[in-house]
Amino acid sequence: MSYTDKQITCHDCGTVFTFSVKEQEQFASIGRFNAPKRCVDCRAKRKPATSKSESVVPIIMPGNINYGSAPRRMFAVKCSTCGKDTQVPFEPRPDRPVYCYDCFRKTRQAVKS
Repeated sequence: MSYTDKQITCHDCGTVFTFSVKEQEQFASIGRFNAPKRCVDCRAKRKPATSKSESVVPIIMPGNINYGSAPRRMFAVKCSTCGKDTQVPFEPRPDRPVYCYDCFRKTRQAVKS
């Protein structure tokens, strides 16, 4: 496929930039066939804001859930099945049973079977 230089107006700053033949070939080689909406400078400014390295990845551990922000408020309770002291990330209600991590897993497995 033959390409020609294109003059494009940047979506963000309004400057006119050239989408060169070389850039078009590079875009096509990585599977991008649409012309960019932004100039090189505006693309560079947006890149850190949309970087995947800054996203919050939840770390799930038994008995504690931490989403990379402030520590979650935990409530001390006794397990309704075994009586062991444990902590849960929600305020327990008196009319509902509360389980420790092990008893909760056993209860979930029994329900799924």
